[in-house]
Amino acid sequence: MMTTTTNTIAMLHNLVFTVPISRMVVRRYSLSTTAAAISTAVPSLKPASSKPARAPHVDSQVLLGMSEPELQQLAIKLGQEGYRGKQLHHLIYKRKAKQVEDFSNLPQTFRKELVESGYKVGRSPIYQTVTATDGTIKVLAIEDVFKHRVTNVVFMGMGEPMLNLKSVLDAHRCLNKDIEIGQRMITISTVGVPNTIKKLASHKLQSTLAVSLHAPNQSLREKIVPSAKAYPLEAIMKDCRDYFQETNRRVSFEYALLAGVNDSVENALELAELLREWGKTYHVNLIPYNPIEGSEYKRPYKKAVLAFAAALESRKITASVRQTRGLEANAACGQLRNKFQKSPLLAETDGQESKPDAEAVSC
Repeated sequence: MMTTTTNTIAMLHNLVFTVPISRMVVRRYSLSTTAAAISTAVPSLKPASSKPARAPHVDSQVLLGMSEPELQQLAIKLGQEGYRGKQLHHLIYKRKAKQVEDFSNLPQTFRKELVESGYKVGRSPIYQTVTATDGTIKVLAIEDVFKHRVTNVVFMGMGEPMLNLKSVLDAHRCLNKDIEIGQRMITISTVGVPNTIKKLASHKLQSTLAVSLHAPNQSLREKIVPSAKAYPLEAIMKDCRDYFQETNRRVSFEYALLAGVNDSVENALELAELLREWGKTYHVNLIPYNPIEGSEYKRPYKKAVLAFAAALESRKITASVRQTRGLEANAACGQLRNKFQKSPLLAETDGQESKPDAEAVSC
């Protein structure tokens, strides 16, 4: 019963938010790391009590991420009426209580039982806040800091959600059902993993699928995206077409523009032909590359970006250019991983350094 909670909370811990504050981006999905590429320190999840009879797997002691039925079962397990679980759910997701001691409308005996059993809410403290001149701020607890409700969520970058699909779906359920963010306001991004787009389609979510393409042909894509060899472009396009037919949801393609590599008008026209060959309901999200120290890639000039977009639109392909925010604060796409890869945070659970994922283009 607690297994789904374990993975869901691992997803919810690893959230990074950027202003505008109505938009939230999930930056890491790997359960093998805890804090290498995020700006929050994940607290220890060790039980507060050493009683042997009440020491299940440590991750199962976190309340944040549990559904209402799971919280009801927990209440019953601890000798309470089932409706206490509904109260817990309200305290965690509506009142956003930070610790068990804040559950003032629960009986003191129940609160004591939760603490002695090793349960905690699981909210992470703010490790660091960095502000850019454009107003972009990196901070996990965006709603607490800005007193503004998050309305959009994107699972994206520095990790591969399709390699951790079960946990992504668990987190998706929590965000949709518990935090009450609409499915159509959630996007799941992938660089492409064989057979997984079909699996995602079978769940018939109303969320958007975004595929990190980055090239108009297989040869160039293999140079930019190392994993491209295992999943040929033709197979990706077929799966995207099938995804639309199965869900009736338009697929969006992410395209990071790299100066002198994939940003020419010729590249744009080739991309347009590729998309027109496989359907008419696609959207291209153009992402000018954000500079990272030590990278061979360069950011294209604005003129080249606009020419690329115009070439797509001349072929009836809908395109948009992502506004770059947080550049000075290293909060723009791809920059956070680079900073904490060099100076990784230490997980409080074991004191070991987290290992970042290897990825050529992280958007």
